[in-house]
Amino acid sequence: MGIKMKKTIGELLEKEVRNLYGISISKIERMIEIPQEGNMGDFSLPCFRLAKELKKNPKLLAEEIKESLNGSNETGYISRAEAVNGYLNIFLIRELYIDSIMQKALEKDYGSSDIGTGKIICMDYSSPNIAKNFHVGHLRTTIIGNSLYKLYTKRGYSVVRINHLGDWGTQFGKLIVAYKNWSSKELVEEGGIAELLRIYIKFDAEVQKDSALQEEARAWFAKMEQADEEALVFWKWFKEISLKEFDRVYKLLNIEFDSCHGESFYMDKVPALAEELKEKHLLTESDGANIVNLDQYNMPPCLITKKDGSSIYHSRDMAAAIYRKKTYDFTQCLYVTGAEQKLHFAQVFKALEVMGYEWAKDMYHIPYGLVIMEGKKVSTRKGNILYAEDILKEAISRALTAIEEKNPELREKEETAKKIGIGAVIYHDLVNQLIKDVNFSWEEVLNFDGMTAPYIQYTCARAGSILKKADTKDIQELKSNTEYLKDNISYELIKLVGHYPDAIKEAAEKYEPSVLARYVYNLAVQFNKFYQECRILTAEEGYKEARLLLCKAVQKIIADAMSLLGIECPEEM
Repeated sequence: MGIKMKKTIGELLEKEVRNLYGISISKIERMIEIPQEGNMGDFSLPCFRLAKELKKNPKLLAEEIKESLNGSNETGYISRAEAVNGYLNIFLIRELYIDSIMQKALEKDYGSSDIGTGKIICMDYSSPNIAKNFHVGHLRTTIIGNSLYKLYTKRGYSVVRINHLGDWGTQFGKLIVAYKNWSSKELVEEGGIAELLRIYIKFDAEVQKDSALQEEARAWFAKMEQADEEALVFWKWFKEISLKEFDRVYKLLNIEFDSCHGESFYMDKVPALAEELKEKHLLTESDGANIVNLDQYNMPPCLITKKDGSSIYHSRDMAAAIYRKKTYDFTQCLYVTGAEQKLHFAQVFKALEVMGYEWAKDMYHIPYGLVIMEGKKVSTRKGNILYAEDILKEAISRALTAIEEKNPELREKEETAKKIGIGAVIYHDLVNQLIKDVNFSWEEVLNFDGMTAPYIQYTCARAGSILKKADTKDIQELKSNTEYLKDNISYELIKLVGHYPDAIKEAAEKYEPSVLARYVYNLAVQFNKFYQECRILTAEEGYKEARLLLCKAVQKIIADAMSLLGIECPEEM
């Protein structure tokens, strides 16, 4: 409703400006803001940019539009306008606004949109590297990608969830060399991925002493590319061990994928890519390697094949993009990876563009910041790692301990602890802007107060508890009860309810789940103010029914918003 109201007000203001000054301004809707304080209006138009276009003083402009609006008979939902220091503050007719919001808010699909109908988004996220534990860094892309998938689905898009596994590359050559030198079949079968990680880290240490190990690793990877049987047996074995590890983490997070083709799937498609580049006179030899020269775009060359003829990340990603376009005919293809890969994707997208693929403009890299642990970047090779499964299980354990202390009689304690613990980890990641580094600390992740998932989940449970205590016949249609929600506390809560579609729209368009994470926290805070200051179950007739209905709308929105972040809300806490 917030989006439509903003549009309605924008159209009215455009008409007023046209009538006053004889000039049509079609961008006014985008200028309209939502004030932080209720006494500053329900919507506000900062007149500074508009004044510049009209070559007028912003304070005078705000005053003139105010006078025109207050003297008009065609203001629709608007009660009055005020001019304050160059801002035009607009106050709505509360009864009409409340009624319009509450009718929408209780609909099953509130916040949904059909803007994406018939459009397909390929979303590449998670993509852990085979033969390495699923660590906290992999957890970021998985959590972010899952939330974006849910947001775009909510907006009507068909989303193809792609897990582009890192199952090909020189690191497997390193692992084979490490296995042959410092491990055995028995040790790997006993230790699983922990043993693979141990020898991978050892290789990185030993290569500093003996550079010949690096050449040996490259040779083994070249054998893989040439379909050497021994090399591929090792590779498949390491991959099977890794996938078992990943599946446990995905099950904990309740995450699934539509496609799990790893880099290896595209390896045999690189020769066709190289041939196409050659035919288009775009392939250049440089020191024995084949590249696409991107000098004119101020970028380093895009490497297609190495000196030994083996493929590289660039070429495999280009082959994957072409395959996805042919297979899914995507409207957009999104890549959720670390900010450090910005140049890599810029090269891949540009190389596809110079090949003549117009759809390259529909590919976007969604970067996120690093995970910092005790002031250091997470690094597998340096052994500075925090494992995803350990984090999630520890969070669940701590949540269970808190339940035992605060509500030992709670039913389904283990399942509730799982929702609280995993929710805490997810929300801690998503509440800040993606590009910012995340400083991982147990104290912050498992703080159950303030801007945290447990606080929001508890608010949702509180609203549910109120509704359970009420007779269902008390929750009626609000049409006749609008007058009982005009007080400031209730009205501020209703306005937030009305802005839910805006929050979803902004989060999706900016690729920023943090917008939704902060919205639902603010909604929870405002609901708790409402709970403290407005009697609900013991309220007088009329007020009780209206407040119960508002309670129902808030509970529904909190549960829905949290689900879009990938978080479940327990019924009781």
